[in-house]
Amino acid sequence: MWYNAFMLDTNDLQLKSRDELIRLVTLSQEKLTKKEDAITANKTEITIHKSKITSLEMLVNVLTDQVKLLKHSKFGRSSEKYMDDNPQGRLFDEAVLPSNQEAIEADEEEITIPEHKRKKHGKKHGKKSLDKNLPREVIVHDLSDTDKICGCGKELTCIGDETTEQLDIIPAKIYVIQHVCKKYSCKHCKETIKTAKKPKQPIPRSIAAPGLLANVLTSKFQFHLPLYRQEKMIQAIGAEIPRNTLSLWVIKCSKLLQPLVNLLQDEILDYDIAYADESTLQVLKEPNKTAQSKSYLWAFGGGPPDRFCYLYQYHSSRKHQIAKDFFHDFKGYLHCDGYYAYDNLAKDNPDVKQAGCWYHMRRKFTDASKVSKKAGMADWFLKQIQRLAKIEKYIKHHKFAPNQTKAYRDEHAPSIIDKIKAKLDELQDQTPEQGLLGKAIHYALRQWPKLQRYLEDGRLDISNNRMERSIKPFAVGRKNWLFANSVDGAHAAANIFSLIETCKAHNVNPYDWLRETLTKVPVCETLEQLEALMPFHFRKGNR
Repeated sequence: MWYNAFMLDTNDLQLKSRDELIRLVTLSQEKLTKKEDAITANKTEITIHKSKITSLEMLVNVLTDQVKLLKHSKFGRSSEKYMDDNPQGRLFDEAVLPSNQEAIEADEEEITIPEHKRKKHGKKHGKKSLDKNLPREVIVHDLSDTDKICGCGKELTCIGDETTEQLDIIPAKIYVIQHVCKKYSCKHCKETIKTAKKPKQPIPRSIAAPGLLANVLTSKFQFHLPLYRQEKMIQAIGAEIPRNTLSLWVIKCSKLLQPLVNLLQDEILDYDIAYADESTLQVLKEPNKTAQSKSYLWAFGGGPPDRFCYLYQYHSSRKHQIAKDFFHDFKGYLHCDGYYAYDNLAKDNPDVKQAGCWYHMRRKFTDASKVSKKAGMADWFLKQIQRLAKIEKYIKHHKFAPNQTKAYRDEHAPSIIDKIKAKLDELQDQTPEQGLLGKAIHYALRQWPKLQRYLEDGRLDISNNRMERSIKPFAVGRKNWLFANSVDGAHAAANIFSLIETCKAHNVNPYDWLRETLTKVPVCETLEQLEALMPFHFRKGNR
């Protein structure tokens, strides 16, 4: 009995020990599981924090680059010209070359383009002579009769003239044109009276003659003088013309010249190569918009080389529908930048082939070169684009025909372009898109099919600089007169800019053209008469 009792206690003890052990093991496993969960959670949290740190570091780098770029735009040189091996090329950073710079330099293939001698501008000695076509007033300076007697008592003989020239100017003068209309009557029957009619005027019942209107238009839209300054200038030479009257004249002239602006559009759309760009414009009194909101001046160009036209249009927005409406029936190549409106246009109209802008792409690498720590890589791309630009410079200097241009490009450009594409593909996954260099690389890749298009036709340009240059006069004017007061004023500005810039494209003096055209437009009755007034047909005094 005692033995059995002892064995029972031992069994109970073993059972209790086993249960306790199981409980302890289970408890240990639970603790271990909790620790593992905590470790996993900590690792996840660490990964999240690392990701945040990486994102913040990337953001800091992007913002730092932006600050440097803003500083450079304010205090540095504004030129985009590539400076090879120039220690002054960067204002804030020394060029930090990538680790594979030696490989990049070794991969460089030189392209030899025949050199040409540059002609020096002006004369080799002395100042540039004055234009021979300028009117001249001759003032003869002679010795007095006493000074014409030599010390020996004999009279001096004239052996020639010594001529020098000065440039003088007569300030603008204002004068009044009186139109006297003769009246006749029949003294016999005393029933007939006839009065001679004066020619139709640009603005009926207005005191403004064509010359005054041409002066107001060119002063504002060619030389960027606001109307309030013109009001004071006219007042200084003897006339009182309020600013609102000048503004009304501008709008009425724009409407009078609208048929010629329509002909500019026809010239652009009838040719198979066109250009497009756009810029901001502030209009104070615009329906359903605040005075601080942005409107846009769209710029279009095109037409045969001997009839090339510029056309500006005011629009309240930058929607792609504007480009779509303008180029609705267009067939051919369109020079443009990477704005999505032109991409949508090409999708809607398969007859439009976009020709990208290499210099617009270059600008993004220029920005990266100014501030990036990987400036050496950005400089490599700039150097390759510079080699393409030298090819275009050589073509322009030798005035190649389109077929010669295409042949020369086919010989020299593809090897450079292929090298650029290979480097873009290589760096695409290695360079974050948020940085300036990454933005430049990814932009170039997105634009690549358009960038190659200029090789298809010798008439195409490597860039859209022609259109960007045509926007600059408007931008200069905008800095002076700041804004358009009304929608009518914005439309008028677009029309007058179109005609003046087209005159300048054909080396026609805008004042001479406007003065003669404003005289003739009121009496035009046929389309042929209007076409004869286009700037590219203008010959002063020969109509």
